[in-house]
Amino acid sequence: MSVADEWTAEGAAKPPVAETTDVLVLGAGPAGMAAATEARAHGMRVLVLDENAAPGGQVHRAVEKREARDDQDKDGAKLAAAFRASGASYRPNATLWAVEPEGKVFWSEGGAARSIQAERLILCAGATERPLPIPGWTLPGVMSVGAAQIALKTGGLVPEGAVWLAGQGPLLWLYAVQALEKGGAIAGIVDLSPPGGLQRARPHLLRALKAPEYLWRGLVWQRRVKRAVQVIPARELRAEGEGRLARILVDGVAHPADLLLLHDGVVPNTQVTRAIAGLTHGWDPVQRCWRPGLDLWGNTAVPGVMVAGDSGGIGGARAAALSGRIAALEAARALGRITTDERDGRAGPLRLLRDRQLAPRLFLDAMFPPLPEAAIPDETILCRCEEVTAGRVRQAVALGCLGANQTKAFTRAGMGPCQGRICGPAVHGVIAAARGVPGGEVDPFRTRFPTKPLTLGELAALAG
Repeated sequence: MSVADEWTAEGAAKPPVAETTDVLVLGAGPAGMAAATEARAHGMRVLVLDENAAPGGQVHRAVEKREARDDQDKDGAKLAAAFRASGASYRPNATLWAVEPEGKVFWSEGGAARSIQAERLILCAGATERPLPIPGWTLPGVMSVGAAQIALKTGGLVPEGAVWLAGQGPLLWLYAVQALEKGGAIAGIVDLSPPGGLQRARPHLLRALKAPEYLWRGLVWQRRVKRAVQVIPARELRAEGEGRLARILVDGVAHPADLLLLHDGVVPNTQVTRAIAGLTHGWDPVQRCWRPGLDLWGNTAVPGVMVAGDSGGIGGARAAALSGRIAALEAARALGRITTDERDGRAGPLRLLRDRQLAPRLFLDAMFPPLPEAAIPDETILCRCEEVTAGRVRQAVALGCLGANQTKAFTRAGMGPCQGRICGPAVHGVIAAARGVPGGEVDPFRTRFPTKPLTLGELAALAG
């Protein structure tokens, strides 16, 4: 049985996975769905591993079960329908945890570990929220805007009581619009974005106007929210309470709070790519994050391993879907399904469209630069798993710690269950600020396989 023959309707029993496949796609967000659909159109066997229960990723989460309310929902519904019809083998609730040389991939599903040999890997792990550490952010009642959006999309949960949003970036305003449309209550928004955003972004305006719908959409979101919710520009934010959140302090002024949602933009999810030997990463000085080194087609420095979508650089859902299709065309060329000329001819229009979708990025990046880690108070916990504060990390730097990996020996930061997935950018940024050097001169946390927790019982299934 080939992987392509394994497609089953949702809810049906899943057949065994074949031992080989032409293309393995990690993630079923916009990039993953588009890559799988394009690859199947060229006759390749495709296996898609997705940690979620249904396709869509974060931006199109639960899109198959929701009525399409805007262009984004319509895009997601079309992608999901085409993906479902493609014949790709889709494995939801599957967690990839290792990639060996020559394309052998391991994952866990249904309490058992599995493996497959793939000719080509297209990693579409998406983005992850940048942490926004403030004093008290580990209190019950404080969570991220992204987590609240998941609850809204999957369970219809809307905020109630004294709910505050704080931070900066497009997602914060989008969630506020979505919550208000669903009847949610928002007490206020604490806008922590650095002043002078329009002045910083003005040089990039002409290019951004190649895709004016992005800017217009953001303006509409802000106008809707500001008509209904008080917005407080601020520089300092704290969360306080005895056992759980009770109030927030905005520049020293107390406000009652039942729920605080934090957001400071998103960064590429590089947990898997950083664990693959030989896969190089470069420092993005504008968004202060690491991203894998890619060519125009999504190829990495490791033969057979590709990256598409936001995990290769933040570009948004439409750009991610186009990147997925372009990567699949390159995979088809590499596996001999189409010629180089055919790849170039089909990818040309897609690359032009992708460039247009990416046009507003410099404008948005200038408007919403990451908040400075140097301003994080010493008492603020950075690593939630090991309860390591910013002050302890700075003390480690004073003792000679040069990079994030060394902080494991000095402080145990990054050694908890999340393996630095949450705290990594913050720890890295605090070290760079304390050393007074650019982030590119500070090594990030080094990830190793297995990248996710794995039980002995799951491993035992590999011997069966």
